[in-house]
Amino acid sequence: MQVIVDVADVGDMCSLFNELMTKSEMNGLAKRWQLMEELIAGKTQRAIAAELGVSLCKITRGAKILKRKNSISGNIIKQRKVE
Repeated sequence: MQVIVDVADVGDMCSLFNELMTKSEMNGLAKRWQLMEELIAGKTQRAIAAELGVSLCKITRGAKILKRKNSISGNIIKQRKVE
């Protein structure tokens, strides 16, 4: 995982992820991030499911991640909202 931390250029990071993941995996990652953003924004799980076309199970998993005391994902999303 250190290699990901060491990539400083955004273009290189995108290229690395495109080489490591399939298009489906990339889409899944993007949807997971988006659903967590929507949860933090206060949308209901059912509204997110309908909007993104994802299962309630995936949304529940995202909600559990965000409920963790020191959720890195949650902290990043909240920080980006402030900026």
